[in-house]
Amino acid sequence: MSLHIDKRGDGPVPLVLLHGWAMHGGVLAPLVAALEDQCTMYVVDLPGHGHSRDCGLPLEPRACAAAIARVTPPAFWLGWSLGGTIALTAALELPRQVRGLAMLCATPKFVRDAGWPHGADGPLVHQLASDLETDYHATIERFLALEAMGSADPRGELRHLRELVFARGEPDLRVLQEGIRILETSDRRAALPDLRMPSAWISGRRDRLVPPQAMAWSASRCAGQYTEIQQAGHAPFFGHADAVARALQPLLVPSSLEQVR
Repeated sequence: MSLHIDKRGDGPVPLVLLHGWAMHGGVLAPLVAALEDQCTMYVVDLPGHGHSRDCGLPLEPRACAAAIARVTPPAFWLGWSLGGTIALTAALELPRQVRGLAMLCATPKFVRDAGWPHGADGPLVHQLASDLETDYHATIERFLALEAMGSADPRGELRHLRELVFARGEPDLRVLQEGIRILETSDRRAALPDLRMPSAWISGRRDRLVPPQAMAWSASRCAGQYTEIQQAGHAPFFGHADAVARALQPLLVPSSLEQVR
């Protein structure tokens, strides 16, 4: 089965949208609504997620980026959380396909260590990987709680995420495990200066999974534009979709299109 991609909006700017771990493209609906007059969007369900649940493609970033690029036109790419790893990979390795990069609560390295103080707790991520084997639903629930933590309305956001996560069926255990491994091991920090396209780095000030400091540092390494949404957590398109859309404007305005042609 091939990747499921929804085409939304009728604006002049092409935009590929990539969701995060355990979710699907439908979670980004508030942002899609905010951009539908400006952009023609290609909203991807990543392999094993949502309507792409039976797609046998691995979640590995290079494989995903290449598969998406084969079926979408040259476009700006936006990746949220784990989706940012795939979008960044595409920007670095398929620059003719990616006109500009938007990283939404996503960084080149997810897990904190001695040389990277701005990431998520490594043992916590490792425990999530172990727990998937024994309690699939509880592990997803725990991750959703981490995503909602720090938002202006964490209970409301968690309730919304719970409603959405299985709205297109349960994600495949295989790709959930692959996704955790990607979060544990990916590190593209050294490649950031190689980005040769406009980029926007958008964080939620209250994000407890991807600290704003990580986003600001990453933007500085590639001359990207950094925006911090004050009242947002890890999923700023809930309740702050218009703010995210405004932060994207320097990337999406016609002058940016001309710059990268």
